[in-house]
Amino acid sequence: MGGGRLPGLVNSTAYRQLISKNGAAMKLGDRVLIWGASGGLGSYATQMAIAGGATPVCVVSSPEKAEICHRMGAEHVIDRSAEGYKFWNEDGTKQNPKEWKRLGSDIRELTRGHDVDIVFEHPGRETFGASVYVTKKGGTIVTCASTSGYMHEYDNRYLWMNLKRIVSSHFANYREAWEANSLIRRRLIHPTLSKTYPMDQVGQAAYDVHKNAHQGKVGVLCLAPEEGLGVTMPERREPHLDAINRFRNI
Repeated sequence: MGGGRLPGLVNSTAYRQLISKNGAAMKLGDRVLIWGASGGLGSYATQMAIAGGATPVCVVSSPEKAEICHRMGAEHVIDRSAEGYKFWNEDGTKQNPKEWKRLGSDIRELTRGHDVDIVFEHPGRETFGASVYVTKKGGTIVTCASTSGYMHEYDNRYLWMNLKRIVSSHFANYREAWEANSLIRRRLIHPTLSKTYPMDQVGQAAYDVHKNAHQGKVGVLCLAPEEGLGVTMPERREPHLDAINRFRNI
C-alpha cells in the first residue's frame, strides 16, 4: 500500500496520467511540475518523467522527501514547507494569487525562465488554483484523486485566455497497465518502498499514510511473517527456508 493504493495500481495510474495519450501525453523535453513527488503516485511520475526525457520539477513537504527526489535523479526540487506557500487564507475561503505567482517565479528560477508544460495534479482543492496558474500557455493540467478536496477552484482567465487544458485521468486500461508494469520489469523505474509493516499493524500503516508521515510507499506483509519471503532466486531464498516452511505449516 502507499498513498492508499497497491503499487501496481499506483504505477498504472501514474502511467496513464502522465504518459498515455489518454492523459497528458508527455513528450521528450517537457517540463513537468509534480506535486507530492516523493510519494507513492508522485515518485512513479518523477521516475517516468526522467526516463522519458522530460524534466521534473518536484514539489515535496520536507528536506527528507526532497532528498528522495534527488536520489531518484531529479535536479529541480521545491520544499513547500520551507517556502511556506499559503495558497488559501486562514479559514480556507479565498485563494491568494500572489502565492501562485511566487510559486511560478520559483519554478522559473529553477528552469531558467520557463514555465511547465504539464502539471501532475493530485492534491486537488489545495493546489489546483496554483496549478492552473503556473502551467505554460497551451499547457496541460492533468488531474486525479484530489486528496485535499474535490471541489476545485481556479481563476478561469488563466485557463481560458492562455489556451490551457484540464485533462482528467482515472486508473488505466489493460494496455496502459501492461506498459507501466513493463517499465518496472525492465528496471527503468522502481517502487520507492520506505517501510514495511506486519499484518497486525495495518491500521498504523493506513494512519501513517493518511497523516503523510511516510516517505515514498509503504508495504504490509499480508502472507509473509517477515521480509524477503517473496523472492524466487534460490540463493536469496536459502536464508529464509526455515521461516517459509514454518509459515506453510501454519
